[in-house]
Amino acid sequence: MSKKQLNRIKVVLVENNKSNKWLAQKLGKNEATISRWCTNDVQPTLPTLVKIAEILEVKPRELINDK
Repeated sequence: MSKKQLNRIKVVLVENNKSNKWLAQKLGKNEATISRWCTNDVQPTLPTLVKIAEILEVKPRELINDK
């Protein structure tokens, strides 16, 4: 059984030519935390997701898989 992809953070980072390390620095978070979000091992809180969207200049909805 494959893991359900709940967020699209990694996809949006790639689309914007940004790295996990870059996002970690912008958020003041550990790079490992960003990696776990990108692999959907854990999910960021909603306020954090909104902050990520602001940093990446996308709508929060673009960071969420709605399928």
